[in-house]
Amino acid sequence: MISKTVFVLFTNLILVNCKDFASLSHLKPKASLGKQEDAAKDLYQRVLGPRAGEFVVKVQSNIGPKEKDTFLINTKEKYVEITGTTGVAAAMGLYYYLTNYCNCQITWGGRQMAIPSPLPKVEGGSVNITTNDKIRFFQNVCTVSYSSVWFKWADWEAYLDWMAMRGINMALAFTGQEAIFQRVYMGLGFTMKDLQDHFGGPAFLAWSRMGNMHGWGGPITQNWIDDQLILQHKILERMRSFGMIPVLPGFAGHVPEATILRYPQANVSRLTDWAGFNQSFCCNYLLDFNDPLFMKIAVRFIKEMENEFGVDHVYSVDTFNEMRPRSNSTEYLALSGRTIYKSLKEADSKAIWLMQGWLFIDGGFWKQPQIKALLTAVPQGEMIILDLYSEIIPIYTQTESYYGQPFIWCMLHDFGGTMELYGALKLINEGPFNGRAFPNSSMVGLGMTPEGIFQNEVVYEFFTENVWRKAPRDISTWISKYVLNRYGKTNKFIDLAWQYLKLGIYNNTDYLHDNSINIIVTTLPRVTPLIQQDVWYNPEDLYVAWDIMTLNLDEFSNSSLFMYDIVDVTRNSLQILSIKYYTDLVYAFGRGDIHAVESHGNQLLGLLSDMDTVLGSDSHFLLGRWIKAATDNAMDMQDNWFLQFNARNQITLWGPRGEIRDYACKQWSGLIKDYYLPRWEIFVNYTLDIMAHNKTYNATELDIMIYEKVEFPFSYRLDQYPTEPQGDSVAIVKSLHKKYRPDTMSEFFQTLQQATEERHRKDKRNWIQRKYGSQIKRAKTQNIGYNPRLHHVVNGRN
Repeated sequence: MISKTVFVLFTNLILVNCKDFASLSHLKPKASLGKQEDAAKDLYQRVLGPRAGEFVVKVQSNIGPKEKDTFLINTKEKYVEITGTTGVAAAMGLYYYLTNYCNCQITWGGRQMAIPSPLPKVEGGSVNITTNDKIRFFQNVCTVSYSSVWFKWADWEAYLDWMAMRGINMALAFTGQEAIFQRVYMGLGFTMKDLQDHFGGPAFLAWSRMGNMHGWGGPITQNWIDDQLILQHKILERMRSFGMIPVLPGFAGHVPEATILRYPQANVSRLTDWAGFNQSFCCNYLLDFNDPLFMKIAVRFIKEMENEFGVDHVYSVDTFNEMRPRSNSTEYLALSGRTIYKSLKEADSKAIWLMQGWLFIDGGFWKQPQIKALLTAVPQGEMIILDLYSEIIPIYTQTESYYGQPFIWCMLHDFGGTMELYGALKLINEGPFNGRAFPNSSMVGLGMTPEGIFQNEVVYEFFTENVWRKAPRDISTWISKYVLNRYGKTNKFIDLAWQYLKLGIYNNTDYLHDNSINIIVTTLPRVTPLIQQDVWYNPEDLYVAWDIMTLNLDEFSNSSLFMYDIVDVTRNSLQILSIKYYTDLVYAFGRGDIHAVESHGNQLLGLLSDMDTVLGSDSHFLLGRWIKAATDNAMDMQDNWFLQFNARNQITLWGPRGEIRDYACKQWSGLIKDYYLPRWEIFVNYTLDIMAHNKTYNATELDIMIYEKVEFPFSYRLDQYPTEPQGDSVAIVKSLHKKYRPDTMSEFFQTLQQATEERHRKDKRNWIQRKYGSQIKRAKTQNIGYNPRLHHVVNGRN
């Protein structure tokens, strides 16, 4: 054992031993100190309201190291003075003070702002904090579709405030890029119809931008393109005023299908199929890296962006994201890297290429020679790699720290914006320090790259403190403070409830379990193979937390964040209970017990109905809000239908025939009632019918029935759903706890965690095959692309 003092000293040594890249020194705020100070003052006013007058905010660049951010907090007689090196640092200083001294919290789900009066003093009168890294990055290329697709300016303003207060100084800024591409392509002779066939619909733009597919969800309207361009101006202005560095898109080589008509001499190839889309939407065209048209489009695109927005010299380009290159030749891959780099530099001499390291998870294709060929084709320090899933699958450890290229240690955490309670607090507590301590580490920053947000807020509150924490924390102590901040008060019982959540559901440490698939509620019903959800914790830990929170409902019911949490915990408790009801039903079917099938089927359907009721009592779980956010962007009834189709299809079928069915599933009131519950009703009735008439179970027949009666019609329906909560959450939670808690005492739950562990011990491949089996099989037999997530396990990259 080493003393805490020695550990901190060692950690601080690690923090300064990461490589310094002079090539990144020009990445700094564009706005003047005065403008950043004004932006910080405005943020203080939005956050603090009338109490803003008790704070003095300043921005002075000389109070800390040049390549990092620093804030100083001084408590005076009647006010608190916060000085930051940038607007972001000043905002971070405010949130540090609010959370550490005022027991407050501001999250996506709400805010608890019972600021003491008078304002608390800091120890010794002042605090001086410097960030650990140059870069603090945020967003995934998918976040803009799964979470912020319908944002208007008020939503973006709050979102950017949230980023600034967490110290985020670099973030993707992808909004409005279709307007720029439109100008470039139409200037080259393409038509609006050509582009509408190329661009995805609003809810699917992330994947048409990456070349995964084209056209699905479209045709995109001119109104949408224009509105997003206007919105992007506001986003960029605010980001820059804070001192953030927006990451703009670059050209990756994906071109409209009409290229073969407009430029028949162009050398193009077709990318592999992605996720099984048919020829109407799959297999995008990729310009050859040697074709002159590649450079022409790439340079024009950045120049057009510069004319419209100005640039900040960082460009995100991903040519092969979840798409296998047509050749594994190291020469070909090096050519791709050199060409993209050259195109960026020709347009902007200060350009830095930002690339996701996600593609390298496909260990079947990206072996060491291929990875090295791509990365070393770019001069060292001229690109930054997002190690996208560092907490579970760190690629930097397998690639000699990306062969010296700067990388950002990222927490991915969420896929598809799904909502299951899940976290790996221990891994994200230690991982960033391991990244900096790695031999010859080229780590230059921390990042959060969730595909979707608005879930598991404790994980993001915890992770963002890694920006300035100098050593891993005692998680139990941190959780106690989190509870106090979140609810404005605490007691030993609520603290204990959260300690149980920390011990179980937020303690995924074995790298294998997947929280986002095989969820009974949101999985397409089937008898075989048995749906087996990964449960990496003892369910009783969750249920005890549910007990305690329910017993304390009356005392904490005036806290909106507590009510959000108790509804969420109730939802997850019922979700886990559904495993038993479903398993009992399938086993009863197997032994031919029709009465038991009917009984367990009714249990499962009743649970789903009750889930819809409790979720409908809280504003965070309403389908109506998602749909209204979409249709608020409509100009007329046709636009309304178009946007509603995008909103509905993304969270259900995700494609014309369920190509990525339920990947972006949501446990929302309205969606359960009109989508998931009807699917399970058909399943239960089907099993009863074939048992009663001695027929054979036919999975294809069942799937077609569900598709035709529920899934396909749902995307096209125009039902209206509540946008305000219905019912009393307190009474509903108490009632459901009393109704369902006895069933959670079953011995079934005592073996659930063990059964999950035994499945994975028996064969690690099961996890891959259950999640991507169909894609892997199709890739092997038809030589097409597949989503490479976690394929590294099959190839021994563990």
